[in-house]
Amino acid sequence: MHVPDPTDSPMIVAEKLTKTYRSGRLEVPAVRGVSFSIKRGEFVAIVGPSGSGKSTLFYLLGGLTQATTGRIVIDGVDFATLDDAERTRLRKHRISFIFQKFNLLPTLSAMGNIEVAYTVSGRKEPLDHPFLDHLSDLLSIKGRLKHRPSELSGGEQQRVAIARALITRPALVLADEPTGNLDTKNSEAVLNMLERSNRELGQTVLMITHNPEAAQVADRILHMRDGEIVKVENGSVARPTAAGFVPPAV
Repeated sequence: MHVPDPTDSPMIVAEKLTKTYRSGRLEVPAVRGVSFSIKRGEFVAIVGPSGSGKSTLFYLLGGLTQATTGRIVIDGVDFATLDDAERTRLRKHRISFIFQKFNLLPTLSAMGNIEVAYTVSGRKEPLDHPFLDHLSDLLSIKGRLKHRPSELSGGEQQRVAIARALITRPALVLADEPTGNLDTKNSEAVLNMLERSNRELGQTVLMITHNPEAAQVADRILHMRDGEIVKVENGSVARPTAAGFVPPAV
């Protein structure tokens, strides 16, 4: 008898997801019957204009809000089988988030922000400093770890936020408009670093963006409009590969 290899199973499975918000008697459907799956180690972008439902979908997949109907399976675990405490534990141990707002603690250094994220994750093992050194090199922030957020550029702050997300070695990284507060040069740097972390660290990455050009770094692009996935396409093969990436000065 063939025994299924758990590494062959998808990282994300969404089945007929809906999310409807209610205000008095008014019902506003934000996500309408969305179904898709994402393979382990894949980089997928969900792109769409404001109001398309992509951010609502992001919060559903991160377990930050509950679907009205449908099913979400993350790393083999069905959200519907979990209570609130178990969903919180799943997020801490298997999912990391990168947001448009860097959400760094202003009184802590970059290193302090990364260490706090590791502590909050509840892991019993001590912080892996060789891995942190590798991340710092990868993200070009090694010389900036002692600085507070106010002493860092926007691009540097977002790179610290990426390091904070990756330090726990999550199974899944969810990025919501990670370049939304950055200029063109810093946006390119962050996108290429997300791509490189996906390739070199094997992270499964799901990125939400309104920018079709930013989405081209992904392996696959899901286009959303009016709460539905209306098109699926591959990312551009013309963009720089991670192996040849040299981060610009920020």
